[in-house]
Amino acid sequence: MPKAKTYQRLGRDLALTRYTGVPASLALNDADSWGTLDLQAVPGGGPGLRRNSETMDLGAVAGRENLGQALILRLLTQKGALTGLGHPDYGSRLVELIGELNNETSRNLARLYIIEAVSQEPRVRQLLDLSVEASQSNPDTLRITFSVLPIDDDAPLGITLEVTL
Repeated sequence: MPKAKTYQRLGRDLALTRYTGVPASLALNDADSWGTLDLQAVPGGGPGLRRNSETMDLGAVAGRENLGQALILRLLTQKGALTGLGHPDYGSRLVELIGELNNETSRNLARLYIIEAVSQEPRVRQLLDLSVEASQSNPDTLRITFSVLPIDDDAPLGITLEVTL
């Protein structure tokens, strides 16, 4: 019987994005544009403690969910914004597209910036596919869909987010 995957190398962090995931190349994560990410509050309690709706605690994500969140945060963080913390290459150049027209040039630049940012994530083995399209409901919004192959995993992780220009 094969050993169950633990995804320990993908890490654990505070929950900042709404995330649901299944092992497929379908869209698993939705974040809508800039500034809508916040700490997730969940019913409190822990090992040995009774959970109730009155006690709240910070949520956490681990494994594939943590990788999905990390990729979204990397894409929505301006490259160089964490230089003072010792991470000058963290982030992406997507913010440079704010105020630009949603045309083929902007979508191609977005593809380039996403490829650059995802390639810097050490927990990603391979970028499998990438689509950048104009949102059907908001003409000034890019709908970004991509999937990656995490390290130590053969199941693709799909992510979708929308970025308003």
